[in-house]
Amino acid sequence: MSDKSKIILALDLDDNNKIQKIVSEVSNDIYGIKIGYQYLFNFGIKKLSFFKKKKLKIFFDFKLHDIPNTVSRATEALARFKPDMMTVHISGSESMLKFSKKYSKNIKIIGVSALTSLNKKDITKIYKRSNAEKLVRDMVKIAINAKIDGIVCSPKEIKLVKKISKNKLTIITPGIRPNKNKAKNDDQKRFLSPKRAIELGADYIVIGRPILNSKNPKKLVKSINEETKL
Repeated sequence: MSDKSKIILALDLDDNNKIQKIVSEVSNDIYGIKIGYQYLFNFGIKKLSFFKKKKLKIFFDFKLHDIPNTVSRATEALARFKPDMMTVHISGSESMLKFSKKYSKNIKIIGVSALTSLNKKDITKIYKRSNAEKLVRDMVKIAINAKIDGIVCSPKEIKLVKKISKNKLTIITPGIRPNKNKAKNDDQKRFLSPKRAIELGADYIVIGRPILNSKNPKKLVKSINEETKL
């Protein structure tokens, strides 16, 4: 693990041998790894020992969203695996966030504001806000009131989150694309380059497919680290 790197590698692949090979190559040059549903359902949570041996930070991205009691019990159960961070949906309510924080032990609770796959039309239809900025503004206030540790937001909202939170929240940003051209099947709608995301104030950037699908993952990771040095 590199304390200087801002990269959290999202393990969004169905091939665990390939994942372990890539992680072995880049483990000294990234901050941590993100475990989501794809990895969990394919390989199980017990595979974490491989990453812990690499001394990587573990980020559980399960986006818990349920009644406060259910989320608190889920948080308590996940805490047994000793991740460093885990996500919950801010839209689950301030009460739900507080319950999750209460049972988190030493895990940092990171609130999800608006998924980076959502466009303006989606946000208006689902959340009844005219744009992502208005939605994220409200979410940040809830996160601060609940005293959770951080927030997930798209690169487009980093500056806004930074201004409202006044450094009270760790900012983790997905929707990062090292190259200007996205893949045709990319579902990210609100994205930026690694350098720009860090310049705007992101503490960590989540990158998955661009690294996992790279012909030379280690070279790409090192170039991103160089690019994001401020």
